[in-house]
Amino acid sequence: MKVLKTIEELQEVRKNTKGSVGFVPTMGALHDGHISLIKKARSENDTVFVSIFVNPTQFLPGEDLEAYPRKEQADIKICEMCKADYLFMPQADTMYSPEEVLVKAPNKSYILEGKTRPGHFDGVLQVVLKLFGLTQPTNAYFGKKDAQQLSLIQQMVKNFFLPINIVPCDIVRENDGLAKSSRNVYLSTTQRKDALLISKSLYKAASLAAKKEKDVKVIKDKMLEVMQGLDVEYVAFVDREFNEIKQIQLGNTIILVVARFDKTRLLDNIWI
Repeated sequence: MKVLKTIEELQEVRKNTKGSVGFVPTMGALHDGHISLIKKARSENDTVFVSIFVNPTQFLPGEDLEAYPRKEQADIKICEMCKADYLFMPQADTMYSPEEVLVKAPNKSYILEGKTRPGHFDGVLQVVLKLFGLTQPTNAYFGKKDAQQLSLIQQMVKNFFLPINIVPCDIVRENDGLAKSSRNVYLSTTQRKDALLISKSLYKAASLAAKKEKDVKVIKDKMLEVMQGLDVEYVAFVDREFNEIKQIQLGNTIILVVARFDKTRLLDNIWI
C-alpha cells in the first residue's frame, strides 16, 4: 500500500490506474465499521483508494474538531491489513484554498442532523465532491449509520451527473448491539451501558413493525419507554428520500435516533 499526501501524487496515480476503482472516504480513527467498508471495496474492485481527512468545514464552532480522535499510524496499519492499494492523507491547506467554490446542500440538509448543525452538510458535500473529483471512483462506499449524509451524497451524485455508484453498507455493531462509532471512546462505563438502550429501542421498533404495527406515534412512544432516562434529542421516521412519514412503509422506512451523553452525541438507525 502506498500513502499519498499531495494532490499531485494522487492525480498521477489515478491517471495510471486501470479497471474499476473503489473509494472509501473516512475521517480516520478507523474501527470495524470502516474495515467492513474497505473490505467490501476490496472484494468488488480492481483498485481501492481510502482517504483519511478530518474535514474542518463540517465542524461547527464549539464542536470537537481538535478533540476528534486521530490515530494515524494505527489507521495506516488497518488500511494495509485490509489490502487497500492507496491511502490519501492530505492536510487542510492541501484540500482548501482561500478562494473556494462553495457547495450548498439542499433544504433537507437542515432537518434532523442539520437542524442542530446548520451548515454541517455543506462541509460534508464540499469535501466529498473534491475527493470524488480526485479519485474518480467507479464505486464509493458509505455506511448506513450516517443515513442522512448518505442520502444527501446520493442526491449530489445525481444532481451533478457523476458517473459514480454509491454503495450503502450495513451498520456494524458491537456484540451487545451498540453501533460502532469513533465517538464511543468518549463514553464512561455507565454511559456505555446506558447507550445500549438506543439499539434496544430500534430493535423494539422493528419487532413492532414486523407484527404489523404501522402507526409511527405508537412505535415512537414504545421506543421512548425503552430509552427512559436518556437525553434523547430526537426519534424520527422517514422514507428513503428523508420525507417524514406517519405510517411505516415496509421496505422504505428509516427510523433514526440521536441521544446525548454529556458532550458525546450518538446516532443510530434501522432500515425496515
